[in-house]
Amino acid sequence: MLKHVKNNFKIIDNIDMFKCPKCGESMNMSGDKSVVCYNKHNFDLSKTGYANLLLRSVKTEYNKYMFASRNIICRIGFFEPMINFISNIIIDIVHKNKLNSFKVLDVGCGEGSHLAQIINNILERTASNILGVGIDISKDGIQIASKNYPNVIWCVADLTRIPVLDNQFNTVMSILSPANYSEFNRIIADDGLIIKVVPGRAYLEELRRIFYNNTDKETYSNENIIKHFAGNFNILDIHRLFYNVKVNKENLGHLIKMTPLSWGATNNQIDYALNAGINNVTVDLSVIVGRMTKQSFIS
Repeated sequence: MLKHVKNNFKIIDNIDMFKCPKCGESMNMSGDKSVVCYNKHNFDLSKTGYANLLLRSVKTEYNKYMFASRNIICRIGFFEPMINFISNIIIDIVHKNKLNSFKVLDVGCGEGSHLAQIINNILERTASNILGVGIDISKDGIQIASKNYPNVIWCVADLTRIPVLDNQFNTVMSILSPANYSEFNRIIADDGLIIKVVPGRAYLEELRRIFYNNTDKETYSNENIIKHFAGNFNILDIHRLFYNVKVNKENLGHLIKMTPLSWGATNNQIDYALNAGINNVTVDLSVIVGRMTKQSFIS
C-alpha cells in the first residue's frame, strides 16, 4: 500500500508532463486512482502505482516469466558496468552544469531494473532533484517494476506515441530496446542527451552459437543500428563495454529465458545450452551517446 501511495504522489507532482494518448490534451488527476484529460478520457492507476496509458492491449513475446528472469539477472550485477557508465555520464552533466533538477526517461524499460539502478546511483552522488520515468508496452514488465522500484514513475504506453508533452526530458534512454527517433526528438529537452545501448558482435555469443548454428543469424553486427542513430542525432561518443560474467546453471537458465535469442530455439537446443558446460558468458555492448545539437557536455 505504501508503494502505491508513494508512486501516485510522484505522478501527482508531475502530472503536467503527461498528455492524453488518445487526443493529446494535457492530463490531470481524478482522485488518486486515475488520470483524466481535458476531453474526459480516463486512465487508471494500478494498486502498485503505475499508470496504464495504453489505448489497446498488444500481444508481445515479452511475458512475466521473461521479465522475472531478467530482474534476477540484473540483480546479480550482470549489467553493472553499463549501469555505472550511464550513471557517470548523467552525474557528470548534473555536476558540471550545477543542475537543480534532472529528468530521465527510459523507453522500453522492461521490468525497470536498469532505470532504477541508474536513478539510485545518481541520487547517492548528487543533491539534485532527479526524476525517473520508465515506459514499456508490456504490462507484465511494468507491474514488476512498480512493485520493486517505487521511486520511479512507471507507465504502460505505446513507445511510438509516447504520452508526454514536448521537450520534457534531459536524457532519454533506450537500452537493448527498439526506438522511435522522431518521438525522441520531440520529447528531449534542448541540449538533452540520447543514450542508446545496443548489443555488440560478441554479445551472448555462447548462446547465439547454439541457437543460431549454421544460420545467417549466427553472426551479428550493430553497424546499421549505429548508422541509423547517426542519421538522427549528432553522435558524441560510442563506448564499447566488453567483459565476461560467471554464471551457474540456475542463472544460465534465467539468462536463456530473458534473452530474445531463445525465442526461436527448440526445447532440444535450450536443453543443450543448459547442459553444455557454459560457466562464462560474454557481454559486448555499445553505448551510443548523442544530441540534437553540436554542443557537448561530454569532454
